[in-house]
Amino acid sequence: MIVDGFAKVNLSLGVRPRDDSGYHPIRSLAQSIEWPDRLTLDFADEDTFTITGSEPMAAASDNLAWRAVAAVRQDLAARSPLALDLEKRIPRAAGLGGGSADAAAGLIAASRLLDAPPDAAPRLAPGLGSDVPFCLVGGMAWMEGRGERVSAIPLETDYALAVAVPMVLRLRSDEVYRRWDDLDGPIGAPVGDHHLPPSLRSFGPLGNDLLPAALDLRPELGDWMADLASRWGRPVLMTGSGSGVFGFFVDDEEAANAVSGVEHAVVWAGEPVPWGTRIVVDE
Repeated sequence: MIVDGFAKVNLSLGVRPRDDSGYHPIRSLAQSIEWPDRLTLDFADEDTFTITGSEPMAAASDNLAWRAVAAVRQDLAARSPLALDLEKRIPRAAGLGGGSADAAAGLIAASRLLDAPPDAAPRLAPGLGSDVPFCLVGGMAWMEGRGERVSAIPLETDYALAVAVPMVLRLRSDEVYRRWDDLDGPIGAPVGDHHLPPSLRSFGPLGNDLLPAALDLRPELGDWMADLASRWGRPVLMTGSGSGVFGFFVDDEEAANAVSGVEHAVVWAGEPVPWGTRIVVDE
């Protein structure tokens, strides 16, 4: 069983102070992009878990992909040993939801391989992470609460995205949220009107409330974003808790040209996609 789990971009991200449960409620307009991690799952003689890709990382039991597979197996009281291989392509600590994409792919793969009921993956997703329910649905949607409330929106692909993740400016989500608290909950600068693609203008202005906290932690990120905005000739927005940033372009070619000259960064260019996971091989 081979399943791709796709990165997401937070086109907007509103954050509220911690609630009684200790979490920050959010309201975010999220969008899947065709930048996938690939998960391969099969029966085996014993449990094995390997990770390959451009960014070396250890295969540990707390990895979201393995936790997702284990959650399905535990839910079914299944004992079958499994071999999991995760090919990482989505940069980590970038606000692109790579771990959540892996969890969503793991839920889909394990559910299909172990013949779980249809409600297993969506039922287990909120317990794995705030972005996992969205990554199961994919496309474009509003995420609310702790991310468990997902409201899909019809996707209009009248734009492409250029995404850039600076190699030496990674940010930890928990640190960014703590700094946001320390700063008394600032609001991110809005981007609207003619700076947005026509299909997104009714959702605008778009902004990210975590951006002031990210810039307070790493002021050089602001300089880098300003340089990109000057180079691209349009506003640059941050996704999630950073440090990945993006801009809107007319089509794939324009977006690809924009990222071609960006140095010291992992880059991607393309159109949004209407899915969060995709089964590549179903057997």
